[in-house]
Amino acid sequence: MNISDCVKYVGVDDHKIDLFEGQFEVPLGMAYNSYVILDEKIAVMDSVDQNFGDQWLKNIENVLGTKSPDFLIVQHMEMDHSANIKLFMDKYPQAKVVASKMAFAMMKCYFGTDFADRQIIAAEGFKLELGSNSDCHVLNFISAPNVHWPEVLMTYESKEKILFSADGFGKFGANDVEDPEGWACEARRYYFGIVGKFGTNVQAVLKKAAGLQIEKIC
Repeated sequence: MNISDCVKYVGVDDHKIDLFEGQFEVPLGMAYNSYVILDEKIAVMDSVDQNFGDQWLKNIENVLGTKSPDFLIVQHMEMDHSANIKLFMDKYPQAKVVASKMAFAMMKCYFGTDFADRQIIAAEGFKLELGSNSDCHVLNFISAPNVHWPEVLMTYESKEKILFSADGFGKFGANDVEDPEGWACEARRYYFGIVGKFGTNVQAVLKKAAGLQIEKIC
């Protein structure tokens, strides 16, 4: 799936899952979303569920060919996003991981390492340029605590005006299945079940997003 000429989808669809997080029925499956941003430097946005690590890495290889990514951006440490961080870092030993300070503390607990010599700590207002010219892709990090975990970052790519929203604006359902009820029904159920109880935090992030020129949400 091409989001644009420089942004490619490398996520996976899960049709074996019956209950998301052990409680939400997902008759249309589930998608674990990940993206590649191509510039002088290459960034991979998020990992996927532990059962799909090999497929995810293959998807990345299909986009990059013989090239190697420079950065793994970790926006959220829930395991459907983060389970294959170490797998990625082992495969691409020159890559750096970009995440919040709290996320690195979680990585230490998950994997026994926080990649101390390869980490870039991101916080509100941090920018990461993927090229050396004025027309390069720029990742702008937005703190989104408790939407719906405390360490969450969202990322706004200002060249193409894309918001990578972690679990914000999510929905139930795999990407390769057409929902007969349209987008809104499963998106609404997802919000009610997973994000809605953090309404105050959601409102705070929406106020930040209101100041951005957003053309696409990934």
